[in-house]
Amino acid sequence: MHKPAPGELNSLLDWVRWGASRFNEAGLFFGHGTDNALDDALALVLHAVHLRHDMPEAYLSARVTVEEGERILALLRERVERRVPSAYLTGEANFFGLTFYVDENVLIPRSPIAELIGEGFAPWLDPDHVVSILDMCTGSGCIGIACAHAFPDALVDLSDISPAALDIAQRNIERHGLENRVRALRADVYDGLDGERYDLIVSNPPYVSTAEMTRLPDEYRHEPELALEAGDDGMDVVVRILRGGPDYLRPSGIMVVEVGASAELLMARFPDVPFLWLDFAHGGDGVFLLTAEQLDEFRDVFEENGS
Repeated sequence: MHKPAPGELNSLLDWVRWGASRFNEAGLFFGHGTDNALDDALALVLHAVHLRHDMPEAYLSARVTVEEGERILALLRERVERRVPSAYLTGEANFFGLTFYVDENVLIPRSPIAELIGEGFAPWLDPDHVVSILDMCTGSGCIGIACAHAFPDALVDLSDISPAALDIAQRNIERHGLENRVRALRADVYDGLDGERYDLIVSNPPYVSTAEMTRLPDEYRHEPELALEAGDDGMDVVVRILRGGPDYLRPSGIMVVEVGASAELLMARFPDVPFLWLDFAHGGDGVFLLTAEQLDEFRDVFEENGS
């Protein structure tokens, strides 16, 4: 990516426009926190000059110093030349109105489950009776920590198989001051949990098929493969979550799992299971809900057809 000549770019807005043009020229993929070149460039420009998105709009006309311009250019160049998602370059991502630390050991938060959390998983849960929540395959901890904010009386477990991811989840627990109610646990699906039963099991697990992995945009290559790929049809981890659900949910509990574009594969494997596919006002799909009773009813089906 070429370097602009001295004096060509003066204000923050100049840099945002120029960066967005370079992003579009390079054919970047947007979907890791932003969905367009302008927002992506704005995030990097503001990070480089230590300003927040909620600053007065007039500041976009402020002049950029030479040193600041060099920092901005370095970030824009990383985004274009290495296809690094902006959230990894800034070390921060937003989810549920909260800010989380992220790096390349965890997925960048972007699940539509945030909308369900904001609604308290109504009408399926009574918030006054939710005392324990499990965020399985937690990564950065964003879903579980958001749940802790939505259910202030609940205890929340964040589980993951990756020690590096759990370090980041713990960092985010401390960032949000939730050490007294939220804990990070190493577990391979249910193996490693301590026998707790939950009112809510929520998960954004790996669900990308081996073939689909080869077709993902370059930006996904910076995310941990362990958090994306799950076997030939992408259902290896999801099936294990379904199998163990009856033993870890309370009788009135629910399970909510994101499987994205693999929804049809899951229904093909379990055609008789009454998955409730949830609708989202703000975009997103491929998230199902099952009750504890439904999971128990189809326990044998998950055991017989899950391999």
